Amino acid sequence: MEITKGGTADRPLIYAGHGQQVAGIDVHADNVVVDDYTMNRPAAPGIEIHGNNVTVENSTVTAPQGGDGDGLRFFGNDIRILRNTITDTDNSTGAHADCMQTFATDDEDVASQHILIDGNRCERIDNMCLMAEGPNSEAGDGSGRGVSRDWTFRDNYCQTRQASQTVMIDDVQYVTLSGNTWAAGPDHAIGLQNHSTNAHVMNNKLDPSIRCEVGIDDSSRKGYQGPAPRCAP
Repeated sequence: MEITKGGTADRPLIYAGHGQQVAGIDVHADNVVVDDYTMNRPAAPGIEIHGNNVTVENSTVTAPQGGDGDGLRFFGNDIRILRNTITDTDNSTGAHADCMQTFATDDEDVASQHILIDGNRCERIDNMCLMAEGPNSEAGDGSGRGVSRDWTFRDNYCQTRQASQTVMIDDVQYVTLSGNTWAAGPDHAIGLQNHSTNAHVMNNKLDPSIRCEVGIDDSSRKGYQGPAPRCAP
C-alpha cells in the first residue's frame, strides 16, 4: 500500500483500514493518518514512514520477511506511532530484526524530531524494540546533517529475545522513556551512547532477569535524569 497523497497540517488525510489486510505500508507524504491495517509476513519493514505530521496507529505487523527483518521504520518530524502490535521478527538469516528502527544516512532517510511512540506492543522480537541512530551515529554511516531530538517513548511493551539491550539510543538528544515494560531478558534495557544527552528515564517495569536498566557512556551523561546507570551501553 503506497501512500503518496496527504492532507494539510490542520486536516490530515485519513487512511482507515478497518482491519483490512495489506502486503505492507509505505508512506511518502506529509499530513497523513494511517489507522487499523493488518500485515501478515510482509516484506520488511512492514511499515515505512517518510514524511512529516504522520500518524500510524492500531495496526498489526506479524513476522516481517527479508531485508533486515524490521517491523517498522520512520524518518521525519512530528511522527506518532500509537497502539500498534509488531510481532515475531527473526534474526535467523543474519538480519538485525528490530521492532522499530530509524537512522539518518541520506536525503531520504533523514534525522527525526518530535516523535511520539506510545502504547505499542513489540512481542517476540529477536533484536531490539527500538534501534535509533542520529545523523552522527557511531556506525559511521550517518549523513552528518540535521539533529535527531525530542522523542517520547512511553507505555510500550517490549519483549527482546536476543539483543543485548531492548532500546538503543545513539546520537539522539532529549529522549524520554517512561512507563514501558521491559520484558524478556536482555543484558540491559536501555543503551544511551554517542552524545545522547538529556535523556529522562522513569517508571519503567523490568523483567527480574534484567540486571541493568540503563547503560550509558560518558558523552551521554549531560542532563541525564533517571535510575543510576549501572553498565555500559
